Amino acid sequence: MTAPESESLVESIMDHYTTITKPQTLYTKNRLNDSDDDEEEEECDVEVWEMLSKSFIQVQSVLDQNRVLINQVNENHQSKIADNLAKNVALIREINTNISKVLSIYSDLSLNFSTIVHQRRAAMINCKRSVDDKA
Repeated sequence: MTAPESESLVESIMDHYTTITKPQTLYTKNRLNDSDDDEEEEECDVEVWEMLSKSFIQVQSVLDQNRVLINQVNENHQSKIADNLAKNVALIREINTNISKVLSIYSDLSLNFSTIVHQRRAAMINCKRSVDDKA
């Protein structure tokens, strides 16, 4: 890892996020049709960013736990002491359990994000239809 060991992936993402966004609000360009004149700023859902941040923080926490466990497994292995080698079985099981947790967090995140995207698309389509109906 080339970045300092103490800096987590989430801290890097959050640092980048805060430097490219306005406080508490993220603005993006959103087009309802192809005309450049109709381009307008739209506030993005802060709740989405909070969900992403929460998930990344959970994942990073589990990965940090795994780093500690892997270091312990390596130390036990290098010691070549029978009791320490026997402890590695439980440590490796815990690592595998943590990997399953990460998979579950990412799976939930993917499902939630997909649901939000579909809801936003449906809302945009309904809004566009409403605008078209009024015209």
